[in-house]
Amino acid sequence: MEKKTKNPLKSILTIVISLAFAGFFLWLALKGLDFKVIKASLAKANYLWVLFASVFGILAYWFRAVRWNLMLEPMGHRISNSNSLWSISFGYLMNLTIPRSGELARATALYGVEKVPVDKSFGTIILERVVDLICMLGFLGLTLLFKYEAILSFYENSDVQINPNKIIFALLILAIGGVLFFVFRKRLADVPFLGKIVGFIDGILEGLATIFKLKEKGKFILYTLGIWISYYFAAYLVCFALPETSSFTIADGFFIIVVGTLGMIIPASGGIGAFNLAMKFGFMALFISMGKSAELGGEMGLTYSFISLPLQITIMLVMGLISIPMLAKAREKAVSHQEIKN
Repeated sequence: MEKKTKNPLKSILTIVISLAFAGFFLWLALKGLDFKVIKASLAKANYLWVLFASVFGILAYWFRAVRWNLMLEPMGHRISNSNSLWSISFGYLMNLTIPRSGELARATALYGVEKVPVDKSFGTIILERVVDLICMLGFLGLTLLFKYEAILSFYENSDVQINPNKIIFALLILAIGGVLFFVFRKRLADVPFLGKIVGFIDGILEGLATIFKLKEKGKFILYTLGIWISYYFAAYLVCFALPETSSFTIADGFFIIVVGTLGMIIPASGGIGAFNLAMKFGFMALFISMGKSAELGGEMGLTYSFISLPLQITIMLVMGLISIPMLAKAREKAVSHQEIKN
């Protein structure tokens, strides 16, 4: 059967829209601020702290790779930690080109070296996102506990308007759709086109269900803590590179990682613009809560973002580019082993 080729126009359009998002948010972030102050702050930064932060950034990759191995094991797939690491790295690299494409690219890369069905590994990736959300809510809880005033300031500065009725309505529609799907699931599976979708969703659900079948739940929790503690220090240690933020407390670090994660959720290429804007508002909120100038906070937030975001992108690029030959080598090895068996 002839394989369908991907529509290049759709990929190009996605990239253009992503870059447009990045440009728009970057313009908003830089609007009204004196870039000379930011440039001077970048010049006097102590980049040794950035190097320390990068160690934790890479360590998070390793913890996530080992944890993924644990999640795939209940489905009968024992993969190597190195193949897990390079598949994850390749997925993050793809996210720099087309936002949110990395999850599927990661599952596809793993299939190429370990023959784990894409739907099943994709289900575990969705499970990861659920666990990440829970961890994120944990950091949000800590921030509410220790930096409540800063959160109020962030809300006021970012002009975010949340309509709870719309959120409830959207959740209700999703819930009804989910119930209808499970009620008519067997009938839908008999329809040729829909049957493939049902099968794919079944694979995802099997991946999600692995959380209840984990043999080493303690290790899963430890690796999850390792991931988010690494994220925390990768974000917090950058503060010590700047004299104006070197006095930030551990609680300030909670606030920064929450705001930074919110900025990275927006589908802009590599978080560019959205992350910068989030940091601008976030640091303004922190400085206001400390009784300091909001303008200085905005400048320091941008300065921080111009150090932290390039660090994250550099790690993604380096690890991602290394992953390409490593995955190719692993695929060749897998093919050789298969030929020997045959």
